[in-house]
Amino acid sequence: MKDATAIRLVSTDFDGTLFAEFENPPVPERLQRLIALLQAGGARWVINTGRDMSSLMETLARANLSIEPDFLVLVEREIYCLEDSEYVSLEEWNSACTRAHAELFARIRQDLPELHRWISSRFHAHLYSDPYSPFCIIAGNNGDMDVVHRHLEEYCQGVPHLTVVRNDVYARFSHVDYNKGTALAEITRRLGLERSQVFAAGDHLNDLPMLRKEYAAYLGAPMNAVPEVKELLRAQGGHVSEGWHGHGVAEALERYLGVSAAGA
Repeated sequence: MKDATAIRLVSTDFDGTLFAEFENPPVPERLQRLIALLQAGGARWVINTGRDMSSLMETLARANLSIEPDFLVLVEREIYCLEDSEYVSLEEWNSACTRAHAELFARIRQDLPELHRWISSRFHAHLYSDPYSPFCIIAGNNGDMDVVHRHLEEYCQGVPHLTVVRNDVYARFSHVDYNKGTALAEITRRLGLERSQVFAAGDHLNDLPMLRKEYAAYLGAPMNAVPEVKELLRAQGGHVSEGWHGHGVAEALERYLGVSAAGA
């Protein structure tokens, strides 16, 4: 077994990476044992997801995990810390995040009707706003979303600090300074750690910001990851597993730790 203390912070995306609704259990026991091993040695675990609090909490309760995350990154940007069985907002970060988004979104509201018209005239899609973005979309399929995504990216090039965050057929606008990667960096900083002590795993486009060597020295992705994730990891010497979902994350952790979950 390699030095298990080499990894002091584990950051995992949720859907498709850690969790698979159709599997039993939805988070493999093999992966739960590995994370428990790391936590027992003092490491911290963060679920880094696009879900909001209520959605994630409800799904975690149904998953009946034997472990619990020390931190949550919600809607790809807000940070919450576990304190006395409750996830408490990291107020300094979250307040700054909220202000930055409010200022940014105020500048683009006049452009939204035209964006809606462009999309609605070409595709069948659901367009809406929510508490996290004035522009959200659910496309009818990934082919349509590919075209819409390119159009939105072109629009973002003309608006400083604006980016589009996509996962499958879902997308929304966000501030470029607040994403899964920068949130992970903030948690790393607050724990007094270095990126050389961080493991990150993800499977989709919205995970790309955290799957970078500037945020995590150890990178992993399951076999079901989209091609863009696999390409990025391979270019950086990360590990693309043969296993799917949580099994793939377990495989990556075992590789880096030099330990089998069976013996954990």
